[in-house]
This record gives sequence, C-alpha cells and structure tokens, in this order.
Amino acid sequence: MKSPHTGLKRIFYAALYSWKGFVATWKEEAAFRQEVVLFALMLPLAFWLGETVVERVLLIGVLLIVLIVELLNSSLETVVDRISEDYHPLSGRAKDQASAAVFVSFALAILVWGGFVLDKLSNYWVA
Repeated sequence: MKSPHTGLKRIFYAALYSWKGFVATWKEEAAFRQEVVLFALMLPLAFWLGETVVERVLLIGVLLIVLIVELLNSSLETVVDRISEDYHPLSGRAKDQASAAVFVSFALAILVWGGFVLDKLSNYWVA
C-alpha cells in the first residue's frame, strides 16, 4: 500500500509508524526488551572501551545490528503467525532461519566486543 503522504508529511508519518513498530515489539517480544536493556547497559561501556570515534561507532553499531535483526525476526514471526498459527514445516523453517540471523548478529557483537575487551585487558597485563 502506497502512502498518500508526500514531502515532510511522509517523513513524519514514516517516523510515527516506525515508533509504533518499536512500541509493539517492546510490548510483545521479551527478547527485544532484554536486548534493549543490554544495549542501554553496554552503551556507556562503548565510550570507555573505544578510544576513537570509529571504535565507538563500531561497538555501538554491532549492538544496533542485534536490535535491527531482532526487529526483522519479530516482524517475520508476526507475518507467519498471521497466515496461520498451525504448525507447518515451512513456517517453522522461516522462524528458525530468522532466529539463526539473530544468533549470528549476537556472535558478531560478541566477537567485536570480545576483541576490544581482550585488547584493553592486554594493555593492563603488559603495562
């Protein structure tokens, strides 16, 4: 469905719909709430671990990727459930694949954060 709005009005409504999606995911998905809390807790650490703007953006960026992938996972699950809540192998596969994407995004975040933590700790061990 194409938006009837154009220009700044379209941007306003796009932001409004995005906010509605964020709120709906917050209300319906415990995993998303947990990941947002984790993001909020780790955000200050990104400023401590990262020594340059690029390092801080990388640390924060991989956390945002986890949230993005979780939003996509949740939206796919919602669509699959709308079609039918009955079990079907293809529905199960779609949900499992989306869940695997969340897992891979977490693995990326752990890899990046782990590298920074190890580097920071090695500076203390060597000094």
